[in-house]
Amino acid sequence: MTRGHSETEAQREILLKGKIQRRAFFQFAGISMLAATALSCKEAIPEPSSPYVNTDNTIDFKSDTGLLNYIYVLEQLEAAFYTKATENLAAGFSTTQSVFLNDIKLHEIAHREFFKTFLGPAAVASLDFDFSSIDFSNATNLLGAAKTLEDLVLAAYNGAIEKGKESYTLIILSQMASVEARHAAWTREQLGVNTFADLADLAALGADAAKGLDVTLSPDKVLAQIAKYVKTKLNVINL
Repeated sequence: MTRGHSETEAQREILLKGKIQRRAFFQFAGISMLAATALSCKEAIPEPSSPYVNTDNTIDFKSDTGLLNYIYVLEQLEAAFYTKATENLAAGFSTTQSVFLNDIKLHEIAHREFFKTFLGPAAVASLDFDFSSIDFSNATNLLGAAKTLEDLVLAAYNGAIEKGKESYTLIILSQMASVEARHAAWTREQLGVNTFADLADLAALGADAAKGLDVTLSPDKVLAQIAKYVKTKLNVINL
């Protein structure tokens, strides 16, 4: 996505269809300045007289607040994953790969902190995660887990874009989805040369390699797949 509201008609069509083309993202700008995004969205968001305070980690899909909380959970998960991965990086990574993994970590932390600030008191709490099923000491296993996670989160963004009701939700999700698509492409490339845009192994989940269309997953399917990692109880309603 280009910054602010300057996306082209072709880009807007892609977003509104809810089918994100992985190759198309490489034509868009990189990560937007999150502060600028917040400022550009702020004018369109009414200030509630009595802000909702989320005391029990509720994700209420009846509103866009719930939809953004759902994505906030995924960004917390990714930030925690890459933080753990880079604390004691597995042997076998090149210097360049190490730098890129750290960059991805910083992107995910930025995304996490953006949602935390944007949602304010309506945000779910900082969550606890369990990554015991992942072997972080093996570079191939770590990259495999990263690829699976990135593909899942990108599919979640694709599905969330379809459900958003407010214009600011579309802006936020589309800009961040472009960054997640780059992450997914990069991790895939580390496991196989020239596989960054190969969607064949995602066909079972609904990807269309012939048309370059990525996977779109509904929140219930995504939440079911990340349940093994999330230790904190979430109160999911109106799904």
